[in-house]
Amino acid sequence: MVNHLTSRLINGLLNKAINRAAKFILLFSFLVITQYSNAQNKINGKKIYETRCLVCHQSDGGGVPNMNPPLDGATNVNGKDIARLVKIIRNGYDERVALDGMYYNNAMAANPDLKEDAIADVLTYIRTSWSNKAGVVTTSQVKAALLKNKAAKK
Repeated sequence: MVNHLTSRLINGLLNKAINRAAKFILLFSFLVITQYSNAQNKINGKKIYETRCLVCHQSDGGGVPNMNPPLDGATNVNGKDIARLVKIIRNGYDERVALDGMYYNNAMAANPDLKEDAIADVLTYIRTSWSNKAGVVTTSQVKAALLKNKAAKK
């Protein structure tokens, strides 16, 4: 009788330990995959930035005074209005812009060929580079922003 109770107790403890270990492994795997995916997005975003954005916004994200606004430390870049950033990347911008007390006049070219995942990648790169700590932009956020911007046109 004692051996049977001891055996059930040990089996119960082992099952709990195995369940906890399995949950830990799943959570750890998810975190590793997410970190890898975010790193990959940032690498892709950097490539896009270097081919499409760097000439005007510079390698340090500092922009060109009175012409092209800085992306490093800019309140718009670090803000929560993802839809506005998506709209600017997709449609360009050709108005005088006031940003953090300065004015910028150079037009930004549209990027209608960039797919949702590429927009998410370049925004992730911009929002997590230099001194920016705004965080990752997902493809689903970009899709939602495009829908919001499309609805606003009507």
